[in-house]
Amino acid sequence: MQFSIKTSALEKTRTACAIVAVTGGELSASARALDAASGNALSEALATGDLANKAGATLLIGEAAAAQRVLLVSMGEEREVGEKAFVDALRSAFRFLQTTAAGDAVSCLHEAAVGQRSTAWKMRQQVLVAREIGYRFEQLKTKREPAPRGPKSIVLLADRAESASLATEVARAEAIANGMQLAKDLGNLPPNVCTPSYLAETARKIARDFKLKVDVLDQKQMESLKMGALLAVARGSTQPPKLIVLHYSGAPARQAPVALIGKGITFDSGGISLKPGADMDEMKFDMSGAGSVLGTIRAIAEMKLKINVVGIVPACENMPSGHATRPGDILTTMSGQTVEVLNTDAEGRLILCDALTFAARFKPAVAIDIATLTGACVIALGHANSGLFTRQDALAAELLAAGKEVGDPCWRMPLDDEYQEQLKSPFADMANIGGRAAGAVTAACFLSRYAKDFDWAHLDVAGTAWKSGQNKGSTGRPVPLLSRFLISRAPG
Repeated sequence: MQFSIKTSALEKTRTACAIVAVTGGELSASARALDAASGNALSEALATGDLANKAGATLLIGEAAAAQRVLLVSMGEEREVGEKAFVDALRSAFRFLQTTAAGDAVSCLHEAAVGQRSTAWKMRQQVLVAREIGYRFEQLKTKREPAPRGPKSIVLLADRAESASLATEVARAEAIANGMQLAKDLGNLPPNVCTPSYLAETARKIARDFKLKVDVLDQKQMESLKMGALLAVARGSTQPPKLIVLHYSGAPARQAPVALIGKGITFDSGGISLKPGADMDEMKFDMSGAGSVLGTIRAIAEMKLKINVVGIVPACENMPSGHATRPGDILTTMSGQTVEVLNTDAEGRLILCDALTFAARFKPAVAIDIATLTGACVIALGHANSGLFTRQDALAAELLAAGKEVGDPCWRMPLDDEYQEQLKSPFADMANIGGRAAGAVTAACFLSRYAKDFDWAHLDVAGTAWKSGQNKGSTGRPVPLLSRFLISRAPG
Protein backbone atom coordinates (compact mmCIF):
# COMPACT_ATOMS: atom_id res chain seq x y z
CA MET A 1 0.00 0.00 0.00
CA GLN A 2 1.44 3.35 -1.12
CA PHE A 3 0.71 6.77 0.39
CA SER A 4 1.08 10.25 -1.03
CA ILE A 5 0.15 13.86 -0.25
CA LYS A 6 -1.98 15.99 -2.56
CA THR A 7 -3.37 19.50 -2.19
CA SER A 8 -6.48 19.30 -4.40
CA ALA A 9 -10.02 19.84 -3.11
CA LEU A 10 -11.82 16.61 -2.21
CA GLU A 11 -14.89 17.39 -4.31
CA LYS A 12 -12.64 17.76 -7.39
CA THR A 13 -10.47 14.70 -6.75
CA ARG A 14 -11.26 11.60 -8.79
CA THR A 15 -11.07 8.52 -6.62
CA ALA A 16 -12.62 5.11 -6.16
CA CYS A 17 -13.35 5.96 -2.52
CA ALA A 18 -13.36 9.16 -0.50
CA ILE A 19 -12.91 8.60 3.25
CA VAL A 20 -14.32 11.33 5.46
CA ALA A 21 -14.77 11.93 9.18
CA VAL A 22 -18.03 12.47 11.02
CA THR A 23 -17.47 13.97 14.47
CA GLY A 24 -20.32 14.52 16.88
CA GLY A 25 -22.72 13.78 14.06
CA GLU A 26 -21.25 16.53 11.85
CA LEU A 27 -19.30 16.26 8.59
CA SER A 28 -15.71 17.49 8.43
CA ALA A 29 -14.84 20.51 6.25
CA SER A 30 -13.90 18.54 3.14
CA ALA A 31 -16.90 16.28 3.62
CA ARG A 32 -19.20 19.33 3.67
CA ALA A 33 -17.69 20.56 0.40
CA LEU A 34 -18.17 17.11 -1.15
CA ASP A 35 -21.73 17.05 0.17
CA ALA A 36 -22.52 20.38 -1.47
CA ALA A 37 -21.00 19.26 -4.78
CA SER A 38 -23.04 16.06 -4.77
CA GLY A 39 -26.50 17.45 -4.04
CA ASN A 40 -26.37 16.66 -0.29
CA ALA A 41 -25.66 12.95 -0.79
CA LEU A 42 -23.65 12.73 2.43
CA SER A 43 -26.02 14.66 4.68
CA GLU A 44 -28.96 12.65 3.39
CA ALA A 45 -27.09 9.43 4.24
CA LEU A 46 -26.45 10.77 7.73
CA ALA A 47 -30.11 11.68 8.13
CA THR A 48 -31.11 8.03 7.77
CA GLY A 49 -29.45 7.26 11.11
CA ASP A 50 -27.58 4.30 9.62
CA LEU A 51 -24.22 5.61 10.88
CA ALA A 52 -23.95 4.90 14.60
CA ASN A 53 -22.61 7.81 16.63
CA LYS A 54 -19.69 5.86 18.10
CA ALA A 55 -16.01 5.79 17.20
CA GLY A 56 -15.31 3.32 14.42
CA ALA A 57 -18.79 3.04 12.97
CA THR A 58 -18.75 3.15 9.15
CA LEU A 59 -21.26 3.75 6.38
CA LEU A 60 -20.52 3.29 2.67
CA ILE A 61 -22.59 5.26 0.18
CA GLY A 62 -22.53 5.54 -3.60
CA GLU A 63 -21.19 8.13 -6.01
CA ALA A 64 -20.65 11.69 -4.82
CA ALA A 65 -19.13 14.30 -7.17
CA ALA A 66 -15.77 12.92 -8.38
CA ALA A 67 -15.76 10.00 -5.94
CA GLN A 68 -17.19 6.64 -7.02
CA ARG A 69 -18.08 5.88 -3.39
CA VAL A 70 -17.75 7.58 -0.01
CA LEU A 71 -16.91 5.95 3.31
CA LEU A 72 -18.28 7.88 6.27
CA VAL A 73 -16.32 7.15 9.46
CA SER A 74 -17.73 8.13 12.83
CA MET A 75 -15.29 9.54 15.36
CA GLY A 76 -17.82 9.40 18.19
CA GLU A 77 -20.16 11.74 19.98
CA GLU A 78 -17.67 14.41 21.07
CA ARG A 79 -16.41 17.12 18.76
CA GLU A 80 -12.89 16.62 20.11
CA VAL A 81 -11.74 13.05 19.61
CA GLY A 82 -9.54 11.12 22.02
CA GLU A 83 -6.36 9.53 20.69
CA LYS A 84 -7.56 5.98 21.28
CA ALA A 85 -10.93 6.70 19.67
CA PHE A 86 -9.19 8.18 16.63
CA VAL A 87 -6.89 5.17 16.21
CA ASP A 88 -9.81 2.77 16.74
CA ALA A 89 -11.76 4.63 14.05
CA LEU A 90 -8.79 4.36 11.67
CA ARG A 91 -8.57 0.61 12.25
CA SER A 92 -12.26 0.21 11.56
CA ALA A 93 -12.08 2.34 8.41
CA PHE A 94 -9.07 0.59 6.86
CA ARG A 95 -10.41 -2.83 7.79
CA PHE A 96 -13.70 -2.01 6.06
CA LEU A 97 -11.84 -0.72 3.00
CA GLN A 98 -10.39 -4.19 2.50
CA THR A 99 -13.89 -5.51 1.85
CA THR A 100 -14.44 -3.10 -1.05
CA ALA A 101 -13.29 -3.21 -4.66
CA ALA A 102 -11.88 0.32 -4.50
CA GLY A 103 -8.44 0.32 -6.12
CA ASP A 104 -7.46 3.66 -4.62
CA ALA A 105 -8.74 6.01 -1.94
CA VAL A 106 -8.49 9.59 -0.74
CA SER A 107 -8.56 10.23 3.00
CA CYS A 108 -9.51 13.32 4.95
CA LEU A 109 -9.77 11.59 8.32
CA HIS A 110 -7.06 13.88 9.70
CA GLU A 111 -9.59 16.72 9.68
CA ALA A 112 -10.99 15.34 12.94
CA ALA A 113 -9.74 17.33 15.94
CA VAL A 114 -7.71 15.04 18.23
CA GLY A 115 -6.79 16.95 21.39
CA GLN A 116 -3.54 18.84 20.86
CA ARG A 117 -2.33 16.44 18.19
CA SER A 118 -0.96 17.93 14.99
CA THR A 119 -1.93 17.10 11.44
CA ALA A 120 1.45 15.39 11.08
CA TRP A 121 0.59 13.05 13.97
CA LYS A 122 -2.77 12.21 12.39
CA MET A 123 -1.16 11.58 9.00
CA ARG A 124 1.42 9.29 10.58
CA GLN A 125 -1.24 7.32 12.40
CA GLN A 126 -3.14 6.72 9.16
CA VAL A 127 -0.05 5.24 7.51
CA LEU A 128 0.91 3.04 10.45
CA VAL A 129 -2.63 1.77 11.08
CA ALA A 130 -3.31 1.05 7.40
CA ARG A 131 -0.07 -0.91 7.11
CA GLU A 132 -0.85 -2.78 10.33
CA ILE A 133 -4.28 -3.79 9.02
CA GLY A 134 -2.82 -4.88 5.69
CA TYR A 135 -0.01 -7.03 7.14
CA ARG A 136 -0.11 -10.77 6.36
CA PHE A 137 2.39 -13.52 7.11
CA GLU A 138 1.68 -16.41 4.76
CA GLN A 139 5.11 -17.14 3.30
CA LEU A 140 5.13 -20.72 4.54
CA LYS A 141 1.56 -21.68 3.64
CA THR A 142 0.96 -23.84 0.58
CA LYS A 143 -2.65 -22.63 0.40
CA ARG A 144 -2.92 -18.96 1.14
CA GLU A 145 -5.99 -16.97 2.05
CA PRO A 146 -7.46 -14.92 -0.81
CA ALA A 147 -5.62 -11.64 -1.14
CA PRO A 148 -7.52 -8.82 0.56
CA ARG A 149 -9.24 -6.37 -1.73
CA GLY A 150 -9.21 -2.66 -1.11
CA PRO A 151 -6.99 0.20 -2.21
CA LYS A 152 -3.37 -0.22 -3.21
CA SER A 153 -2.74 3.51 -2.96
CA ILE A 154 -4.09 6.13 -0.58
CA VAL A 155 -3.89 9.88 -1.08
CA LEU A 156 -3.90 12.08 2.02
CA LEU A 157 -5.21 15.56 1.26
CA ALA A 158 -3.37 18.49 2.82
CA ASP A 159 -3.21 22.27 2.79
CA ARG A 160 -0.62 23.59 0.35
CA ALA A 161 1.30 25.40 3.13
CA GLU A 162 1.87 22.14 5.01
CA SER A 163 2.22 19.77 2.07
CA ALA A 164 6.04 19.59 1.95
CA SER A 165 6.48 18.90 5.67
CA LEU A 166 3.60 16.44 5.68
CA ALA A 167 5.05 14.59 2.69
CA THR A 168 8.26 14.12 4.70
CA GLU A 169 6.26 12.88 7.68
CA VAL A 170 4.33 10.41 5.54
CA ALA A 171 7.54 9.11 3.95
CA ARG A 172 9.02 8.60 7.40
CA ALA A 173 5.90 6.78 8.55
CA GLU A 174 6.17 4.46 5.55
CA ALA A 175 9.83 3.80 6.42
CA ILE A 176 8.84 2.95 10.01
CA ALA A 177 6.12 0.65 8.69
CA ASN A 178 8.69 -1.08 6.47
CA GLY A 179 10.98 -1.53 9.46
CA MET A 180 8.10 -2.92 11.49
CA GLN A 181 7.27 -5.35 8.69
CA LEU A 182 10.83 -6.65 8.71
CA ALA A 183 10.75 -7.08 12.49
CA LYS A 184 7.37 -8.84 12.27
CA ASP A 185 8.53 -11.18 9.52
CA LEU A 186 11.64 -12.13 11.49
CA GLY A 187 9.62 -12.75 14.62
CA ASN A 188 6.95 -14.77 12.85
CA LEU A 189 9.40 -17.05 11.05
CA PRO A 190 9.84 -20.45 12.72
CA PRO A 191 13.05 -21.07 14.66
CA ASN A 192 14.22 -23.71 12.19
CA VAL A 193 14.34 -20.90 9.60
CA CYS A 194 15.18 -17.81 11.63
CA THR A 195 18.46 -19.02 13.12
CA PRO A 196 21.42 -16.86 14.22
CA SER A 197 22.85 -17.35 10.73
CA TYR A 198 19.56 -16.17 9.19
CA LEU A 199 19.67 -13.00 11.29
CA ALA A 200 23.22 -12.44 10.11
CA GLU A 201 22.21 -12.84 6.48
CA THR A 202 19.31 -10.43 7.02
CA ALA A 203 21.76 -7.84 8.34
CA ARG A 204 23.96 -8.41 5.29
CA LYS A 205 20.97 -7.87 3.00
CA ILE A 206 20.11 -4.59 4.74
CA ALA A 207 23.75 -3.56 4.31
CA ARG A 208 23.64 -4.40 0.57
CA ASP A 209 20.31 -2.66 0.01
CA PHE A 210 21.30 0.56 1.77
CA LYS A 211 25.10 0.51 1.32
CA LEU A 212 25.89 0.07 5.01
CA LYS A 213 28.83 -1.59 6.73
CA VAL A 214 28.24 -4.92 8.48
CA ASP A 215 30.48 -7.23 10.49
CA VAL A 216 29.49 -10.72 11.61
CA LEU A 217 31.71 -12.24 14.28
CA ASP A 218 31.83 -16.01 14.62
CA GLN A 219 32.51 -18.21 17.63
CA LYS A 220 36.29 -18.07 17.34
CA GLN A 221 36.26 -14.29 17.20
CA MET A 222 33.99 -14.15 20.24
CA GLU A 223 36.33 -16.52 22.05
CA SER A 224 39.22 -14.19 21.30
CA LEU A 225 37.17 -11.36 22.83
CA LYS A 226 36.55 -13.55 25.90
CA MET A 227 32.77 -13.34 25.63
CA GLY A 228 32.32 -16.09 28.19
CA ALA A 229 28.69 -15.31 29.01
CA LEU A 230 27.38 -15.18 25.44
CA LEU A 231 29.24 -18.34 24.46
CA ALA A 232 28.01 -20.16 27.56
CA VAL A 233 24.40 -19.63 26.47
CA ALA A 234 25.18 -20.87 22.94
CA ARG A 235 27.01 -23.96 24.18
CA GLY A 236 23.98 -26.28 24.23
CA SER A 237 22.94 -25.70 20.61
CA THR A 238 24.25 -27.03 17.31
CA GLN A 239 23.47 -23.63 15.75
CA PRO A 240 26.62 -21.49 15.70
CA PRO A 241 26.33 -18.16 17.52
CA LYS A 242 26.78 -14.86 15.71
CA LEU A 243 27.60 -11.36 16.88
CA ILE A 244 26.14 -9.02 14.27
CA VAL A 245 27.35 -5.42 14.04
CA LEU A 246 25.48 -3.20 11.55
CA HIS A 247 26.72 0.36 11.05
CA TYR A 248 24.52 3.22 9.81
CA SER A 249 26.63 6.32 9.14
CA GLY A 250 24.42 9.29 8.33
CA ALA A 251 26.57 11.92 10.04
CA PRO A 252 30.28 12.80 10.17
CA ALA A 253 32.45 10.17 11.84
CA ARG A 254 33.24 12.54 14.72
CA GLN A 255 29.63 12.31 15.89
CA ALA A 256 29.30 9.64 18.57
CA PRO A 257 26.82 6.93 17.53
CA VAL A 258 23.71 5.68 19.23
CA ALA A 259 24.18 1.99 20.01
CA LEU A 260 21.12 -0.26 19.72
CA ILE A 261 21.66 -3.70 21.23
CA GLY A 262 19.04 -6.37 20.53
CA LYS A 263 18.66 -9.71 22.27
CA GLY A 264 18.79 -12.37 19.56
CA ILE A 265 17.81 -15.66 21.19
CA THR A 266 16.27 -17.33 18.14
CA PHE A 267 14.76 -20.04 20.30
CA ASP A 268 14.69 -20.22 24.08
CA SER A 269 13.99 -23.64 25.54
CA GLY A 270 15.22 -22.43 28.91
CA GLY A 271 18.28 -24.65 28.59
CA ILE A 272 18.85 -27.08 31.48
CA SER A 273 16.28 -25.04 33.46
CA LEU A 274 13.74 -26.23 30.89
CA LYS A 275 10.59 -24.19 30.32
CA PRO A 276 7.13 -25.79 30.56
CA GLY A 277 5.97 -27.27 27.26
CA ALA A 278 2.79 -25.19 27.01
CA ASP A 279 3.29 -22.21 24.70
CA MET A 280 7.00 -22.96 24.31
CA ASP A 281 6.53 -22.41 20.57
CA GLU A 282 6.26 -18.69 21.34
CA MET A 283 9.89 -18.70 22.41
CA LYS A 284 10.73 -18.18 18.73
CA PHE A 285 9.82 -14.55 19.53
CA ASP A 286 12.73 -14.29 21.97
CA MET A 287 14.75 -12.65 19.20
CA SER A 288 12.31 -9.74 18.97
CA GLY A 289 14.89 -7.32 20.37
CA ALA A 290 17.22 -8.28 17.53
CA GLY A 291 14.39 -7.92 15.02
CA SER A 292 13.58 -4.44 16.31
CA VAL A 293 17.21 -3.33 15.95
CA LEU A 294 17.41 -4.58 12.36
CA GLY A 295 13.99 -3.11 11.57
CA THR A 296 14.91 0.26 13.07
CA ILE A 297 18.17 0.50 11.14
CA ARG A 298 16.33 -0.40 7.96
CA ALA A 299 13.81 2.37 8.71
CA ILE A 300 16.36 5.10 9.39
CA ALA A 301 18.41 4.07 6.37
CA GLU A 302 15.34 4.55 4.20
CA MET A 303 14.77 7.95 5.84
CA LYS A 304 18.45 8.88 5.38
CA LEU A 305 18.62 10.35 8.88
CA LYS A 306 21.65 12.49 9.69
CA ILE A 307 22.79 10.40 12.63
CA ASN A 308 25.22 7.57 13.34
CA VAL A 309 23.85 4.31 14.72
CA VAL A 310 25.51 1.00 15.44
CA GLY A 311 23.25 -2.02 15.81
CA ILE A 312 24.65 -4.90 17.84
CA VAL A 313 22.88 -8.27 17.86
CA PRO A 314 24.21 -11.14 19.97
CA ALA A 315 22.44 -14.12 18.40
CA CYS A 316 22.26 -17.73 19.53
CA GLU A 317 19.90 -20.47 20.71
CA ASN A 318 19.39 -21.52 24.34
CA MET A 319 19.09 -25.30 24.25
CA PRO A 320 19.63 -28.24 26.65
CA SER A 321 22.32 -30.79 25.82
CA GLY A 322 25.32 -32.50 27.32
CA HIS A 323 27.33 -29.39 26.46
CA ALA A 324 24.84 -26.89 27.89
CA THR A 325 25.61 -24.52 30.73
CA ARG A 326 24.38 -25.83 34.09
CA PRO A 327 22.89 -24.15 37.15
CA GLY A 328 25.83 -23.61 39.45
CA ASP A 329 28.32 -22.87 36.68
CA ILE A 330 30.37 -19.69 37.09
CA LEU A 331 31.07 -17.67 33.95
CA THR A 332 33.65 -14.99 33.25
CA THR A 333 32.13 -12.23 31.14
CA MET A 334 33.96 -10.10 28.59
CA SER A 335 34.21 -7.37 31.24
CA GLY A 336 36.07 -9.75 33.55
CA GLN A 337 33.23 -9.87 36.07
CA THR A 338 32.07 -13.32 37.12
CA VAL A 339 28.50 -14.61 37.21
CA GLU A 340 27.06 -17.57 39.07
CA VAL A 341 24.33 -19.15 36.94
CA LEU A 342 21.38 -20.03 39.17
CA ASN A 343 18.90 -20.45 36.33
CA THR A 344 19.84 -21.08 32.70
CA ASP A 345 16.51 -19.58 31.60
CA ALA A 346 17.84 -16.15 32.62
CA GLU A 347 20.02 -16.21 29.53
CA GLY A 348 19.12 -12.95 27.83
CA ARG A 349 21.04 -10.88 30.35
CA LEU A 350 24.07 -13.13 29.82
CA ILE A 351 24.31 -12.47 26.10
CA LEU A 352 23.47 -8.78 26.55
CA CYS A 353 26.12 -8.16 29.22
CA ASP A 354 28.88 -9.16 26.80
CA ALA A 355 27.25 -7.14 24.02
CA LEU A 356 27.12 -4.07 26.29
CA THR A 357 30.82 -4.46 27.09
CA PHE A 358 31.52 -4.82 23.36
CA ALA A 359 29.49 -1.66 22.63
CA ALA A 360 31.87 0.47 24.70
CA ARG A 361 34.49 0.29 21.91
CA PHE A 362 32.25 2.49 19.75
CA LYS A 363 32.16 5.23 22.44
CA PRO A 364 28.39 5.65 22.04
CA ALA A 365 26.57 8.82 22.97
CA VAL A 366 23.93 6.50 24.37
CA ALA A 367 23.30 2.76 24.33
CA ILE A 368 19.85 1.20 24.42
CA ASP A 369 19.35 -2.52 24.77
CA ILE A 370 16.07 -4.09 23.71
CA ALA A 371 15.07 -7.50 25.00
CA THR A 372 12.15 -9.80 25.67
CA LEU A 373 13.85 -10.21 29.01
CA THR A 374 11.45 -11.11 31.82
CA GLY A 375 8.01 -12.54 32.41
CA ALA A 376 8.03 -10.34 35.50
CA CYS A 377 7.73 -7.27 33.27
CA VAL A 378 4.58 -8.74 31.70
CA ILE A 379 3.11 -9.22 35.18
CA ALA A 380 4.00 -5.63 36.11
CA LEU A 381 2.90 -3.81 32.95
CA GLY A 382 0.81 -6.21 30.89
CA HIS A 383 0.85 -5.78 27.13
CA ALA A 384 0.37 -2.02 26.74
CA ASN A 385 3.68 -0.55 27.91
CA SER A 386 7.24 -1.73 27.48
CA GLY A 387 9.38 -1.45 30.61
CA LEU A 388 11.94 1.37 30.57
CA PHE A 389 14.95 1.35 32.89
CA THR A 390 17.62 4.05 33.00
CA ARG A 391 19.45 6.21 35.51
CA GLN A 392 19.43 9.23 33.18
CA ASP A 393 16.29 11.36 33.61
CA ALA A 394 16.79 13.24 30.34
CA LEU A 395 17.16 10.01 28.39
CA ALA A 396 14.06 8.59 30.05
CA ALA A 397 12.11 11.70 29.07
CA GLU A 398 13.26 11.35 25.44
CA LEU A 399 12.21 7.71 25.19
CA LEU A 400 8.89 8.26 26.96
CA ALA A 401 8.05 11.15 24.62
CA ALA A 402 9.07 9.18 21.53
CA GLY A 403 6.88 6.24 22.50
CA LYS A 404 3.90 8.45 23.23
CA GLU A 405 4.31 10.27 19.92
CA VAL A 406 4.01 7.08 17.85
CA GLY A 407 1.63 5.03 19.98
CA ASP A 408 4.40 2.67 21.14
CA PRO A 409 4.49 3.59 24.84
CA CYS A 410 6.87 2.61 27.60
CA TRP A 411 6.72 3.10 31.36
CA ARG A 412 9.68 4.02 33.52
CA MET A 413 10.55 1.43 36.16
CA PRO A 414 12.84 1.79 39.21
CA LEU A 415 16.54 1.07 39.14
CA ASP A 416 17.47 1.84 42.76
CA ASP A 417 20.71 0.50 44.20
CA GLU A 418 18.79 -1.35 46.91
CA TYR A 419 17.71 -3.93 44.31
CA GLN A 420 21.35 -4.77 43.56
CA GLU A 421 21.50 -6.58 46.90
CA GLN A 422 19.35 -9.37 45.48
CA LEU A 423 22.09 -10.29 42.99
CA LYS A 424 24.68 -11.15 45.64
CA SER A 425 26.45 -14.50 45.26
CA PRO A 426 28.72 -16.23 47.78
CA PHE A 427 30.83 -17.68 44.96
CA ALA A 428 30.98 -15.04 42.19
CA ASP A 429 30.73 -11.30 41.65
CA MET A 430 26.99 -11.69 41.10
CA ALA A 431 24.23 -14.19 40.43
CA ASN A 432 22.27 -14.12 37.19
CA ILE A 433 18.91 -13.92 39.00
CA GLY A 434 17.72 -12.15 42.12
CA GLY A 435 14.69 -14.20 43.11
CA ARG A 436 10.99 -13.76 42.34
CA ALA A 437 10.59 -10.30 43.85
CA ALA A 438 11.03 -7.44 41.35
CA GLY A 439 12.35 -9.81 38.68
CA ALA A 440 12.28 -7.24 35.87
CA VAL A 441 14.10 -4.71 38.07
CA THR A 442 16.87 -7.05 39.17
CA ALA A 443 17.40 -8.13 35.54
CA ALA A 444 17.91 -4.46 34.63
CA CYS A 445 20.18 -4.02 37.65
CA PHE A 446 22.30 -6.91 36.36
CA LEU A 447 22.68 -5.21 32.97
CA SER A 448 23.48 -1.85 34.56
CA ARG A 449 26.72 -3.33 35.92
CA TYR A 450 27.96 -3.59 32.33
CA ALA A 451 26.85 -0.12 31.19
CA LYS A 452 28.81 2.22 33.42
CA ASP A 453 30.90 3.81 30.66
CA PHE A 454 28.03 5.49 28.77
CA ASP A 455 24.47 6.72 29.09
CA TRP A 456 22.27 3.62 28.93
CA ALA A 457 18.65 2.54 28.84
CA HIS A 458 17.07 -0.90 28.85
CA LEU A 459 13.72 -1.69 27.22
CA ASP A 460 12.03 -4.87 28.41
CA VAL A 461 9.57 -5.71 25.62
CA ALA A 462 8.48 -9.15 26.85
CA GLY A 463 4.88 -7.99 27.06
CA THR A 464 4.73 -5.92 23.88
CA ALA A 465 6.86 -7.62 21.20
CA TRP A 466 4.26 -10.25 20.29
CA LYS A 467 0.66 -11.27 20.83
CA SER A 468 -0.58 -14.68 21.95
CA GLY A 469 -3.83 -16.48 21.31
CA GLN A 470 -5.98 -16.20 18.21
CA ASN A 471 -4.03 -13.18 16.94
CA LYS A 472 -0.62 -14.71 17.68
CA GLY A 473 2.22 -12.90 16.00
CA SER A 474 4.92 -10.28 16.23
CA THR A 475 3.84 -6.67 16.78
CA GLY A 476 6.98 -5.03 15.36
CA ARG A 477 7.41 -3.03 18.57
CA PRO A 478 9.44 -1.09 19.58
CA VAL A 479 10.56 -0.13 16.05
CA PRO A 480 8.27 2.97 16.10
CA LEU A 481 9.59 4.13 19.48
CA LEU A 482 13.24 3.66 18.52
CA SER A 483 12.77 5.26 15.10
CA ARG A 484 11.05 8.30 16.60
CA PHE A 485 13.77 8.60 19.24
CA LEU A 486 16.43 8.67 16.51
CA ILE A 487 14.42 11.15 14.42
CA SER A 488 14.30 13.50 17.42
CA ARG A 489 18.10 13.24 17.79
CA ALA A 490 18.90 13.80 14.11
CA PRO A 491 19.27 17.35 12.81
CA GLY A 492 16.99 18.54 10.01
